[in-house]
Amino acid sequence: MSTRAQEPPMPQEEPGDEPDDVLFNTIYGVRTIELNRPKKLNSLNGSMARKIIPRLKEWQKSQLANIIIIAGAGPKAFCAGGDVAALAKYNTEGPEGVARSKAYFGLEYQLDHLIATYPKPYVAYMDGITMGGGVGLSAHAPIRIATERTMFAMPETTIGFFPDVGASFFLPRLDGHIGAYLALTSERLMGVNAYYAGVATHYIDSSSLGALTARLSELVFNDYAKIDERLATIDATIEEFGTGLPHDQPMLLAGELRSAIDRCFCHENVEQIIQALKSETGSTQEWAQKTLKTLSERSPTSMKVALRQMKLGRSWDISDTFRREYHIASRFMEHPDFVTGVSAKLIERSSGIPKWSPPRLEDVSPADVDSFFEVEGKSPLPLFRAAADGKDYKYGYLALPKEVEIRKLVLEGGKSMGKIVDAFVERRNGKPGVREKVEEVLTRMCEVNGSGEVVWVGNRR
Repeated sequence: MSTRAQEPPMPQEEPGDEPDDVLFNTIYGVRTIELNRPKKLNSLNGSMARKIIPRLKEWQKSQLANIIIIAGAGPKAFCAGGDVAALAKYNTEGPEGVARSKAYFGLEYQLDHLIATYPKPYVAYMDGITMGGGVGLSAHAPIRIATERTMFAMPETTIGFFPDVGASFFLPRLDGHIGAYLALTSERLMGVNAYYAGVATHYIDSSSLGALTARLSELVFNDYAKIDERLATIDATIEEFGTGLPHDQPMLLAGELRSAIDRCFCHENVEQIIQALKSETGSTQEWAQKTLKTLSERSPTSMKVALRQMKLGRSWDISDTFRREYHIASRFMEHPDFVTGVSAKLIERSSGIPKWSPPRLEDVSPADVDSFFEVEGKSPLPLFRAAADGKDYKYGYLALPKEVEIRKLVLEGGKSMGKIVDAFVERRNGKPGVREKVEEVLTRMCEVNGSGEVVWVGNRR
């Protein structure tokens, strides 16, 4: 898909837009975005996106705007997602309503892409519920701060949709097959586990966020300082506010469970995943049975599309991702499962399984799935250009080490477990959680030979 396209027109506020659903503020060199719909858990709508995009473009040009911080109003949520209940209602109003829903997704993805390619430091406070549309506003930021109140999830397969807002890009780039697991099951990562999994780059207590904002506003950068240098200064500043990681929240996606996730969710189709889960025995059997029950309640179409998305998204750049997701979302607006799922789960609050169409995995053919990924002859979504595209995040070094980094050092050979752990602790300047993360990966994926050197053997059993 070609990434060359004219920039879209700047969105303008429309009649009926709420005047104060987003609040902007200036604190010296910091520019803040506050999502201000606390009664709706700060769910994102078109009115908010139409305000944020022009402000980001304005700050992009301003030499006085050094750091952008986005947060949610109130203690419960950063942003609980897009306002999908309104979109489901539009879709019951015929072709014009469906077109309105598609336009919303186009606008949302333009905003998310702008964030993903933004040329200035952008910091997301993932304090509270961070799901769906809220993930799009935060997951592509170079700095993503989790707190004890963070609740991360991509719950789209629950409502007959697919993990969007750039999930095709960020989920497959998590360690192993965690991304496919989160995409299909909607599993929640609470508090520090969003940090351990790589969803967040930092972890601090929520009570420190106000003081952190004030401290960041005091930072002064040389005009010629590149973004890497600026991010390094911000990174060090955030770590000043760390009080250690909570001891009562062990790493969730670790040990036998993590091995089982990779074993079961590495497969090419959902039917194989289900068969793998049925084959689990021992300490992970109970987890596998619960996961099977979870998958039995999800939209069969959504699961098959989401898994295909996880496979293809590994090779997409960030612009490809949002353009292709726009076509997938548009196709879902024409599919009955979206209205069915949103109505059942978010409007009627039913505890039963929605009446999916088709209701069984075997009734969703490869051709049905193909139809969500067809782009031939379709106009690409125009995107705002901020910085160059890439096929991975440039600032991954701000987070905990990824499994591929650890594997690379092990494969160099000749190192003990202690030396490998110490090397990563030094590389990350003593960042909290580095030692625990590296030790977990080495214990799960390696053996020690007779010379005391670590040897990578991969997922065992």
